[in-house]
Amino acid sequence: MSHADDNAGTRRDFLYYATAGAGAVATGAAVWPLINQMNPSADVQALSSIFVDVSGVEVGTQLTVKWLGKPVFIRRRSPEEIEAARSTPLTDLPDANGENANKPEADASDENRTLDEAGEWLVMMGVCTHLGCVPLGDGAGEFGGWFCPCHGSHYDTAGRIRKGPAPRNLDVPIAAFIDESTIKLG
Repeated sequence: MSHADDNAGTRRDFLYYATAGAGAVATGAAVWPLINQMNPSADVQALSSIFVDVSGVEVGTQLTVKWLGKPVFIRRRSPEEIEAARSTPLTDLPDANGENANKPEADASDENRTLDEAGEWLVMMGVCTHLGCVPLGDGAGEFGGWFCPCHGSHYDTAGRIRKGPAPRNLDVPIAAFIDESTIKLG
């Protein structure tokens, strides 16, 4: 074996290792930003759940808060609104699913959409399920609940679609009472 043959193998080995090292560095540089994007920033984590004081919400009125960049309707319903929602048969509803993140398999009965058993508190995402407009509340529309002015969807006093192009009921987010005057969203 000559001295020239030994050097040729060493040069080839160097090229293999240098190419593999450069490839590993390039792959790491390309993947690193993707890994960092998977971790939510501090401001996103802070807004993943919020606490809402509802002590000032009177019967028959609603409060709108912003959560995860979207409006959330928190309504304290009157006995008349509760009765209107509970007397509606499920067969009259275009969407019989509850759309309630707290009760994923539940039907759209009023009892399955409210936050409390009495049915006084209703918490819903304030985004129309048709194209994402914000419905008007406080008894708007033909069914005394919410009306989306963009394309004419009508929701009843339980936030269920009754008329118009919206395919689903207004979504109910994960929510719970922490105490008698505070609701936690998320």
